[in-house]
Amino acid sequence: MTLDFGTDLRAALGERLKRFERQSLDGDGLKRAAVAVTVVPHDAGAAFLLTRRAPKLNAHGGQWALPGGRLDKGEDAMEAALRELREEVALDLGPAHVLGMLDDYPTRSGYLITPVVMWAEDKSALGELMRPDSPVFLTIPESERPVIRLLIGDDHVHAPTAAVLYQFAEVGLRGKATRVAGLEQPVFAWR
Repeated sequence: MTLDFGTDLRAALGERLKRFERQSLDGDGLKRAAVAVTVVPHDAGAAFLLTRRAPKLNAHGGQWALPGGRLDKGEDAMEAALRELREEVALDLGPAHVLGMLDDYPTRSGYLITPVVMWAEDKSALGELMRPDSPVFLTIPESERPVIRLLIGDDHVHAPTAAVLYQFAEVGLRGKATRVAGLEQPVFAWR
């Protein structure tokens, strides 16, 4: 499914995110982080930005991720997401590009992630979030919570990235107030 990139999509996303009652968590004992869910033009449609972590990193090497990282001292989630987007993919956006925020997502590796949704007119695809065969919910013996896996092209992503993108698709694209805090990460992401 291809979604047209333009003012209608931006207005719909902005309105749905404005109506969405975001759940903020206190994050006691967790390190604060932010990620950027950035909507961009792609071919004739709309897309979002994903990065692939370097394979030799100590933590989460080779995994797909949204641009993002830890909040610096004195930063809020929006400032951190904008900074990380600039540092990781050289896309310099300002606060006017922020459409809204999604629920905080606590990770097994000790972070509390705040997703910030942005619009970037001057920059793979939203249609992937509307696939009928995705998401996939898996069970693992280590947890009673379902593990979420999103199919992206011929590959896939897991939570926390999959949980954030799933909530973005539900809230921003489908207009549903879906929560994702109960979705699990695969065991390899627990460290």
